[in-house]
Amino acid sequence: MTRYIVLFALLLPVFSYAEQGEYLQNLSLDQAIRIAVEHNHDLRSSTFAVDSANAATTIAAAAPNPTLTVQSTSINPRAGIGAGGLRNKTVDNVIRVDQLIERGGKREFRKENAFSLAEAARSDLHDARRALRVSVAQSYYDLLAAQEKFAILQQTDGLYGSTLAAAQKRLKAGDIASADVARLQVDALRARNDTAQAEADRANARQALAMVLGRIADAAQITLADSWPALQFDVAKPVRASVERRPDVQAAKLRLDAAIAGRKLALASRTRDVTIGVQYEHYPSNDANPQGSGNSYGVALQVPLFVRYQFDGEIRAAEAAIDTARENLEKSRDLAFGDAMQSWRNAHSAFERVRRYDEGLLGAAQKSADAAEFAFKHGALGVMDVLDARRTYRATQLDALAARADFAKSLAAWQAAISESSQQ
Repeated sequence: MTRYIVLFALLLPVFSYAEQGEYLQNLSLDQAIRIAVEHNHDLRSSTFAVDSANAATTIAAAAPNPTLTVQSTSINPRAGIGAGGLRNKTVDNVIRVDQLIERGGKREFRKENAFSLAEAARSDLHDARRALRVSVAQSYYDLLAAQEKFAILQQTDGLYGSTLAAAQKRLKAGDIASADVARLQVDALRARNDTAQAEADRANARQALAMVLGRIADAAQITLADSWPALQFDVAKPVRASVERRPDVQAAKLRLDAAIAGRKLALASRTRDVTIGVQYEHYPSNDANPQGSGNSYGVALQVPLFVRYQFDGEIRAAEAAIDTARENLEKSRDLAFGDAMQSWRNAHSAFERVRRYDEGLLGAAQKSADAAEFAFKHGALGVMDVLDARRTYRATQLDALAARADFAKSLAAWQAAISESSQQ
């Protein structure tokens, strides 16, 4: 029985690894985004900033604690403190409690400042999620493009192999020069090198996606389920008002609110806080007090005197913080609008490129290459002509694939710049 338990314990990590990698197979884009939101290291770090800001809100809302003072006075080093219990000692015992009372609304302004900063941290987290969605989509489509590029080059590599075999038959029949066969061999080796590089690029793209997902150890398990998004793009250009609710713009607004609250807090510093104290004193009979033991009570009031400093530096710093926050808000608006415009232009341009390839350019290149291959195999076309047709078709395929990948990635960026802007 013990042996079975030990064997199970040894195999458990293997089962766990298999389960972790299994959910990365046939991975859709939506699933990838959910995994990244849960496991991405940068996003998890952003949640800690929210926790820290929430803690700062608790600190800001706290009222000042009272101070307890226990004191012994009137100690005569020559006579000593006498015998008996504490109350019979020949020293004065004082117990005092002081309480600071904040005035001028300092606590409310402090809470307002901390609350705005906490909300800004939450908006930063939303913006990090928005940016993560873009990163996941781009890495997802990079891997999809790498897979299709590898398939194209692998197909081309196989085509060169069959063409080279046909050329060698024609060489034996005396229908083609050996120099032409050598040219085919050179292009076949280049195609093999291109395929090997495409295979490495595919592995690198898979690893890049795994890194964004926060699952780098399971990179080899990733397979994709989704294809390219539908070729649709008929939206109007963005306007500045459309980016006002983006999380990064909202965070900048909240930091401006925090700076305004900070200025109110700095101005409130000129309102004097007061400290009220109450004390109880027990004084026994001693050489300095021959009249006997007794108790006394006292009340104290402490008020700061602003005779040398009026908090001018704090107020100027708070006003500078408002100017900085206002400038950052305008910068965030410009960056958000520029991001939206750039993603719209990129998506629109890529859409037009893909449409031209789909509507005839790619088909014409394929038809030309197929005709050249057929003519070459039947001895009606030279080697250089078929090589040119093949290179043209392969370049057209790769250009069409690049355009489709650009459209998919820019469309994801556009959707994040606009559609995500209303999600807080």
